[in-house]
Amino acid sequence: MKLFDTHAHYDSGAFNADRREVLASMPAKGVELILNPGCDLASSEMAIALAEAFPFLYAAVGVHPSDCAGFTEDTWNSLWALATHPKVKAIGEIGLDYHWKDNPPPEFQQEVFHRQMDLAQSAGRPVIVHDREAHHDCLEVVKAHPGVTGVYHCYSGSLEDAKTLVKLGWMLSFTGVITYKNARKSLEVVDWLPMDQIMIETDSPYLTPEPFRGKRNDSGYVCRVAETIAQVKGMDTEEVARITLENGKQFFGIL
Repeated sequence: MKLFDTHAHYDSGAFNADRREVLASMPAKGVELILNPGCDLASSEMAIALAEAFPFLYAAVGVHPSDCAGFTEDTWNSLWALATHPKVKAIGEIGLDYHWKDNPPPEFQQEVFHRQMDLAQSAGRPVIVHDREAHHDCLEVVKAHPGVTGVYHCYSGSLEDAKTLVKLGWMLSFTGVITYKNARKSLEVVDWLPMDQIMIETDSPYLTPEPFRGKRNDSGYVCRVAETIAQVKGMDTEEVARITLENGKQFFGIL
């Protein structure tokens, strides 16, 4: 079985003690490809450095809504320069996060989101969107940029919004959250969603799937996401792995 973990943060400090060892172990675990998105300029640069070191690892560059307070025109220009690197396959992780009270104001988050959507269109890259408790506003930004396509990572929205995004040609990606007991809404979306618009991810080191919840997550657990989707759709896990691998390769332009 060959798997593509389309969203994992190996730039995270949670991997400082054994980052290279963990990454080096992934091919033997059936993980053929990994994409590491940035959350600010420093993590975006580190994502590129790691992608240069491991042939199966790719990067995305962007500023996460929780980290966007200092976003300026210089930030945009720096991201533009990073986006030209051959192993950068997307702009991300970008979007809106209204969950944390100390995040930048919603209006500023939206401004930064729009700017990075503009960057994606200029650079000819898809986007990786973070949407937490901002479903309506996030969708409004997406609709304002019809020339940009992307993926909602760790999808947590409604079935109605999923249908809208599918009509717009967007992908939805799922994490170990779909293995949790309270995942009914996400599983409803998985059940309906066409297989050619699904990707899988871990969001490592976060959101470790059951029965490993409480441990640090890594790409070796992405198989649990594939297994859960297979159960919901009445498919073979290897077939889910094959389809989501091809979906990810096509989406990110990995030949």
